[in-house]
Amino acid sequence: MKRLGVNIDHVATLRNARGEKHPDPFYASKFVTKHGADSVTIHLREDRRHINDFDAKKICSQKKILVNLEISMNSEIVKKALSISPNFICLVPENRKEITTEGGLNLKANKKKLKTIIQKFKKKKIRTSLFIDANLNDILISKEIDVDCIEIHTGKLANLVKAKKNYQKEFLRIKKCAQLAKKLGIEVHAGHGLDYKVTKLLCKIKEIKEFNIGHFIIGESVFDGLPKVIKKFKKIIRNN
Repeated sequence: MKRLGVNIDHVATLRNARGEKHPDPFYASKFVTKHGADSVTIHLREDRRHINDFDAKKICSQKKILVNLEISMNSEIVKKALSISPNFICLVPENRKEITTEGGLNLKANKKKLKTIIQKFKKKKIRTSLFIDANLNDILISKEIDVDCIEIHTGKLANLVKAKKNYQKEFLRIKKCAQLAKKLGIEVHAGHGLDYKVTKLLCKIKEIKEFNIGHFIIGESVFDGLPKVIKKFKKIIRNN
C-alpha cells in the first residue's frame, strides 16, 4: 500500500510571517492526519526558518501521529533529533542560502559520517532514510551504510513535466534506482516538486511506497482546502 506524507513546514512559514501563533503547525499535524495523511513531515532547519524546536518537540510527542523529521548532518541538530525521538528521520543536505532543498546528499563524500549518524538512530529504533538524487551508485552506497529507506529527489522530473519537456530519461533513471533499491532491501520514497500530474506519473513505479509532499499541498489548499487536496492525492496514490 502506497502512503502519503504531508509536509507542513509552510504552515509554520505562514505563522512566522506575522510573528504570531496562527496558523499552528501542531494543529496542522493533527488536521492533515485526520483527513488522510499517513504521516506528517517537518524539517527542522539549522536557521529555523519555519519549524522551530518547540514545534518539533510538540509534534513528535503525539503518540497517534507518525512524524518524519527531516534534518541535516549538523551534529547539534542530530543530537536534538535524538532527544526528540520522532518515528522517522530523513537526512537531507542543507545550504543556508537555498530557498528549498536543491538536490540529494553527497553520499560519497559523507559516507563515514552518515553511517555513524544512521547507527545512532538505529539504536533508538528510528526508521532512517536518505534524501538522494536518482543515481545508481548512491543506491549502492545507501546499502553499504545500512539505511532503512531512500527518498529520491524528484525535482528534476517535476520541472521537466511542468515545462512540458521530454522527461522519459529522468523517469527511467528514477525507475531503475527504485528497482535496485528494492532488490537490495531498501524501501523507496519520493519527494520534491510533486503535484497531481507528477505524482500520478511516479505511481507507475510500483517500487515507490511513500510520497512526501508539502509545498503544492499547502499552496493548492489556499484555493481548494486541505481536506480536498489530501483526498485527491490519496485517490491518485491508491488507484494508480
